[in-house]
Amino acid sequence: MKTDFDALRRRFPVLERKTYLNSGSYCALADTVRAAIDQYMEDRLLVGANWDVWVMKNEAVRSSMARLLNAKPDEIAVTASASAGINALASALNFTGKRNKVVISDFEFPTNAQIWHAQELRGARVVHAHRAADGYIPLEQFEKLIDEETQLVAVTYVCFRNGAKLDIPGIVRLARAKGAKVLLDCYQAVGAVSIDVKQLDVDFAVGGMLKYLLGTAGLGFMYVRDELIKALTPTHTGWFAQENITAMDITANRPSHTARRFEAGTPAVVNCYAVEAGLQIIHEVGTQAIEERIRYLTRLCMDRLEAIGWPSITPRDDARHGPMVCVRSKQVAELFAALTAEDIVASFRDDNLRATFHFYNSEQDVETFVSALERHRGRIG
Repeated sequence: MKTDFDALRRRFPVLERKTYLNSGSYCALADTVRAAIDQYMEDRLLVGANWDVWVMKNEAVRSSMARLLNAKPDEIAVTASASAGINALASALNFTGKRNKVVISDFEFPTNAQIWHAQELRGARVVHAHRAADGYIPLEQFEKLIDEETQLVAVTYVCFRNGAKLDIPGIVRLARAKGAKVLLDCYQAVGAVSIDVKQLDVDFAVGGMLKYLLGTAGLGFMYVRDELIKALTPTHTGWFAQENITAMDITANRPSHTARRFEAGTPAVVNCYAVEAGLQIIHEVGTQAIEERIRYLTRLCMDRLEAIGWPSITPRDDARHGPMVCVRSKQVAELFAALTAEDIVASFRDDNLRATFHFYNSEQDVETFVSALERHRGRIG
């Protein structure tokens, strides 16, 4: 059955007033997500502390994320953020032996670089896979760095600066050949790109709910391969990470036998309401339909940018880009402000203006964006 994207679009009220191309920063708010937040407020006013329901909401998020990633619920930690998950993982790793190297890349979001550099105080050696002259990071750059001393390869799926997608299957093969583990930061992809953690064969994956998963800030997730869970004991912990949350035991640390051991304190309850509703929409539409829709829109955008003589710097090859299309500008802040004044919501990083697409975007959004760029090209292109 053909997906009715026009009907889905009507569920996001901001699209009536704005050309919203900013899902890579913060998604548009859906009607049912807002209703879920309102429901939390109603429950809070009528009931007060409603712990049974709150815990159920947290578990619903866990199960929904597991389904989305083709993982088991016991392999999912519901975290406060991607940073919280990575920090918990880092606290469980030992860098005093021979395998003390962490390989990251020039495409990383600051979190996935800063946290690993922070482990240098604990003996970690952090090395970067650098981009080539064309701006991409070829597999050969990782091959030079991944060796028998590598404990972890921690890489992004899609770069937040330019929209480029790394060759994750190739990186995983290199890591496996040397006995290293792989952490995938899929924040700029999950919800827009189909991600099967079993097929990708990664050991860990982190992300958050405020971008393509249609939720809100304050909640993230971490996938941990089940075979690794019991061998990793985080020292970054809390009462929700314990085997028995209600035991209130202060005599010892008894972590859960599941990925919950990578959680910490009380979850962000209102965020659980919102995130559950957002994930329900993703499941309703289906990641395959979403990915195909976004691929169509990004291709259309790149074609139109070529036509006006202001081509995207994002790789055109579908295997090398996600839901983001970037153009370079020497006056990017001024360009961003000009678009904002025209009710076109985009974002920028470095000298790159970013348009990030979701299934709720349309051909008209592409045309509005590109036409605006064409008008401003002579002055601030």
